[in-house]
Amino acid sequence: MTAPNPAADPRRFLEHLYHAAVRRALPLHNTGAFLPQPPKGRTIVLGAGKAGASMAHAVEALWPADAPLEGLVVTRYHHVPPRPEGVKPRIEIVEAAHPVPDDAGLQAAQRILAMAHGLTADDLVLCLISGGGSSLLTLPAEGLTLQDKQRINKQLLDSGANISEMNCVRKHLSRIKGGRLAAACAPAKVVTLTISDVPGDDPSIIASGPTVPDATSCADAIAILQRYGIDVPGAIMSLLEQGALETPKPGDALFEGHAVHLIATPQQSLEAAAQEARAAGLQAYILSDEIEGESREVGKVHAALARAVAHRGQPFAKPCVILSGGETTVTIRKQPEGTPRGRGGRAGEFCLGLAQALQGRAGVWALAADTDGIDGVEDNAGAVVSPDTLRRALAHGMKVDAYLSRNDAYGYFSALGDLVTTGPTNTNVNDFRAILVL
Repeated sequence: MTAPNPAADPRRFLEHLYHAAVRRALPLHNTGAFLPQPPKGRTIVLGAGKAGASMAHAVEALWPADAPLEGLVVTRYHHVPPRPEGVKPRIEIVEAAHPVPDDAGLQAAQRILAMAHGLTADDLVLCLISGGGSSLLTLPAEGLTLQDKQRINKQLLDSGANISEMNCVRKHLSRIKGGRLAAACAPAKVVTLTISDVPGDDPSIIASGPTVPDATSCADAIAILQRYGIDVPGAIMSLLEQGALETPKPGDALFEGHAVHLIATPQQSLEAAAQEARAAGLQAYILSDEIEGESREVGKVHAALARAVAHRGQPFAKPCVILSGGETTVTIRKQPEGTPRGRGGRAGEFCLGLAQALQGRAGVWALAADTDGIDGVEDNAGAVVSPDTLRRALAHGMKVDAYLSRNDAYGYFSALGDLVTTGPTNTNVNDFRAILVL
């Protein structure tokens, strides 16, 4: 698809770049090169994540029709696309809640763990892992209830902890994460196909690494819980202190012969967007696919860079597109009692911080969106910022500072008609940000 003219329609051009990034990460385009040969015994497909259903469909489409195939994958509600035409259903798909787990996810995790038991060395387990799996594949450690996990998850999400910190805690409070699913599959060979949604593409962090070794420790989990003031039952804290909830570590013999393949990454999607920008006659610069930090502060830093390019032509000459990815965080601000909680996610809050710092800078447009199509728990993927964003908002009596103070990016950009809404994209390589400077 030809890119819209960036000068004539900046918003459509930025949305075109976003869709190019998403297309690059779709499982059907990326799975075939990494599938092993069918084994002598059974092939069991197990998995979890927002891309779980589309990954399962890709395996069904690409696996030899005469080779046995069965399994179970859990994905987020409403993240099941139609199967490709002519593809026979062979893998069961279950839907569950994200980002806070529910009973459907618990039951799916119990069934997945049960399917892993009793396999032989002649069997193959294909594990399909993508972002969101930490919540979707929930199986609390002994002594924890689902309600405990839900409460802890909510506290972690509101705390400002980054994804590696959150998943360190999740791994140590689980019976299936942090390599434990791989342990249950023994002696079968495990091949993990994963779509990365984390900075650095570390498979042990993606969906809390159910099939790979975990280098973090119970002591690390305790430090994170204490750093963010997260409450856990006293009995669980005692088990953590004793090291009784430790995960399998690198070098453990149980991982011998296993394979892990990254089939889609944030960097690949950023490069796809950059290629589209260059085809439209613009220079494109990828800052990083590993940017973390408070969303609003990351927005302000991006704004400073865009202003320098617009004003001085440094460090990049305009016209250009500046791209970045990663996973930022939002710390929920406490509000006076009775004040409605704001709505929005990381992408929207980035756009609020960006707009505040740009102060209507001429010639600068931006889009930030989550590549899974869902910004936090809302129905939008993200939002767009234009040179007249603040002016139009003030005409409606809306001050950006007030919306930032209550984490209400959704309310702000919805009133302006500047939400980016795509619906679930059936993949997930995390944050996508593009700034156009003309």
